Parts: sequence; C-alpha cells; structure tokens
Amino acid sequence: MAWLALLLGGLFEVGFATSLRFVDGFRNIPWVVTFLLSVSASMMLLEYAGRTIPMGTAYAVWAGVGAAGGVVLGMVFFGEAVSLARVLLLTGLVGCIIGLRMVE
Repeated sequence: MAWLALLLGGLFEVGFATSLRFVDGFRNIPWVVTFLLSVSASMMLLEYAGRTIPMGTAYAVWAGVGAAGGVVLGMVFFGEAVSLARVLLLTGLVGCIIGLRMVE
C-alpha cells in the first residue's frame, strides 16, 4: 500500500508542478487552489509512504515519478521537444524507479 501511495504522491507532484505554470503570480485562483490541493496531497502521500519505505528511497521515487511525469506531460501537452535522447533518458529514469522498488 505504501508503494501505491508513493506513486500516487508522485502523480500529485506532477499536478502541482504543472499548476505552477498557470498560477500567474498566484492571481489565477482556480489554479492556485489546484496547486495547494495537489501539493498537500503529494506531501501527505509521501509522508505516509515514508513510514514504511526508507525515506531516501521514498523521496527518490517520489521525485523521479514527478520528474518523469512532468517530462511526459510537457512533451504531450505543451510542445516540448521529443527526441531519441530524451526518450532514452526518460526510459532510464523509469528503469531506476522500478529498480529501487525491486531492491526494496
């Protein structure tokens, strides 16, 4: 259950990082609320997972899921560059996340 919470927390990290793109100096209230809810959920899930999973591992996986999700979201929805190098590096990042789970 802790690993599922950790992955979900990483997805909420993608949500809060993405919402920062739209907060407009914290004047765009719907996006500010989205940011605050996402960051709260992400931190609560990381804290919950950290009760069972070693914190270094939990943080690395949480940050990796957030980073990978942010890159994918940027490529799919925001027109960021898609190149073989980026896809290979992203695949390596996901592989490292899976590897941390397997050695846990």
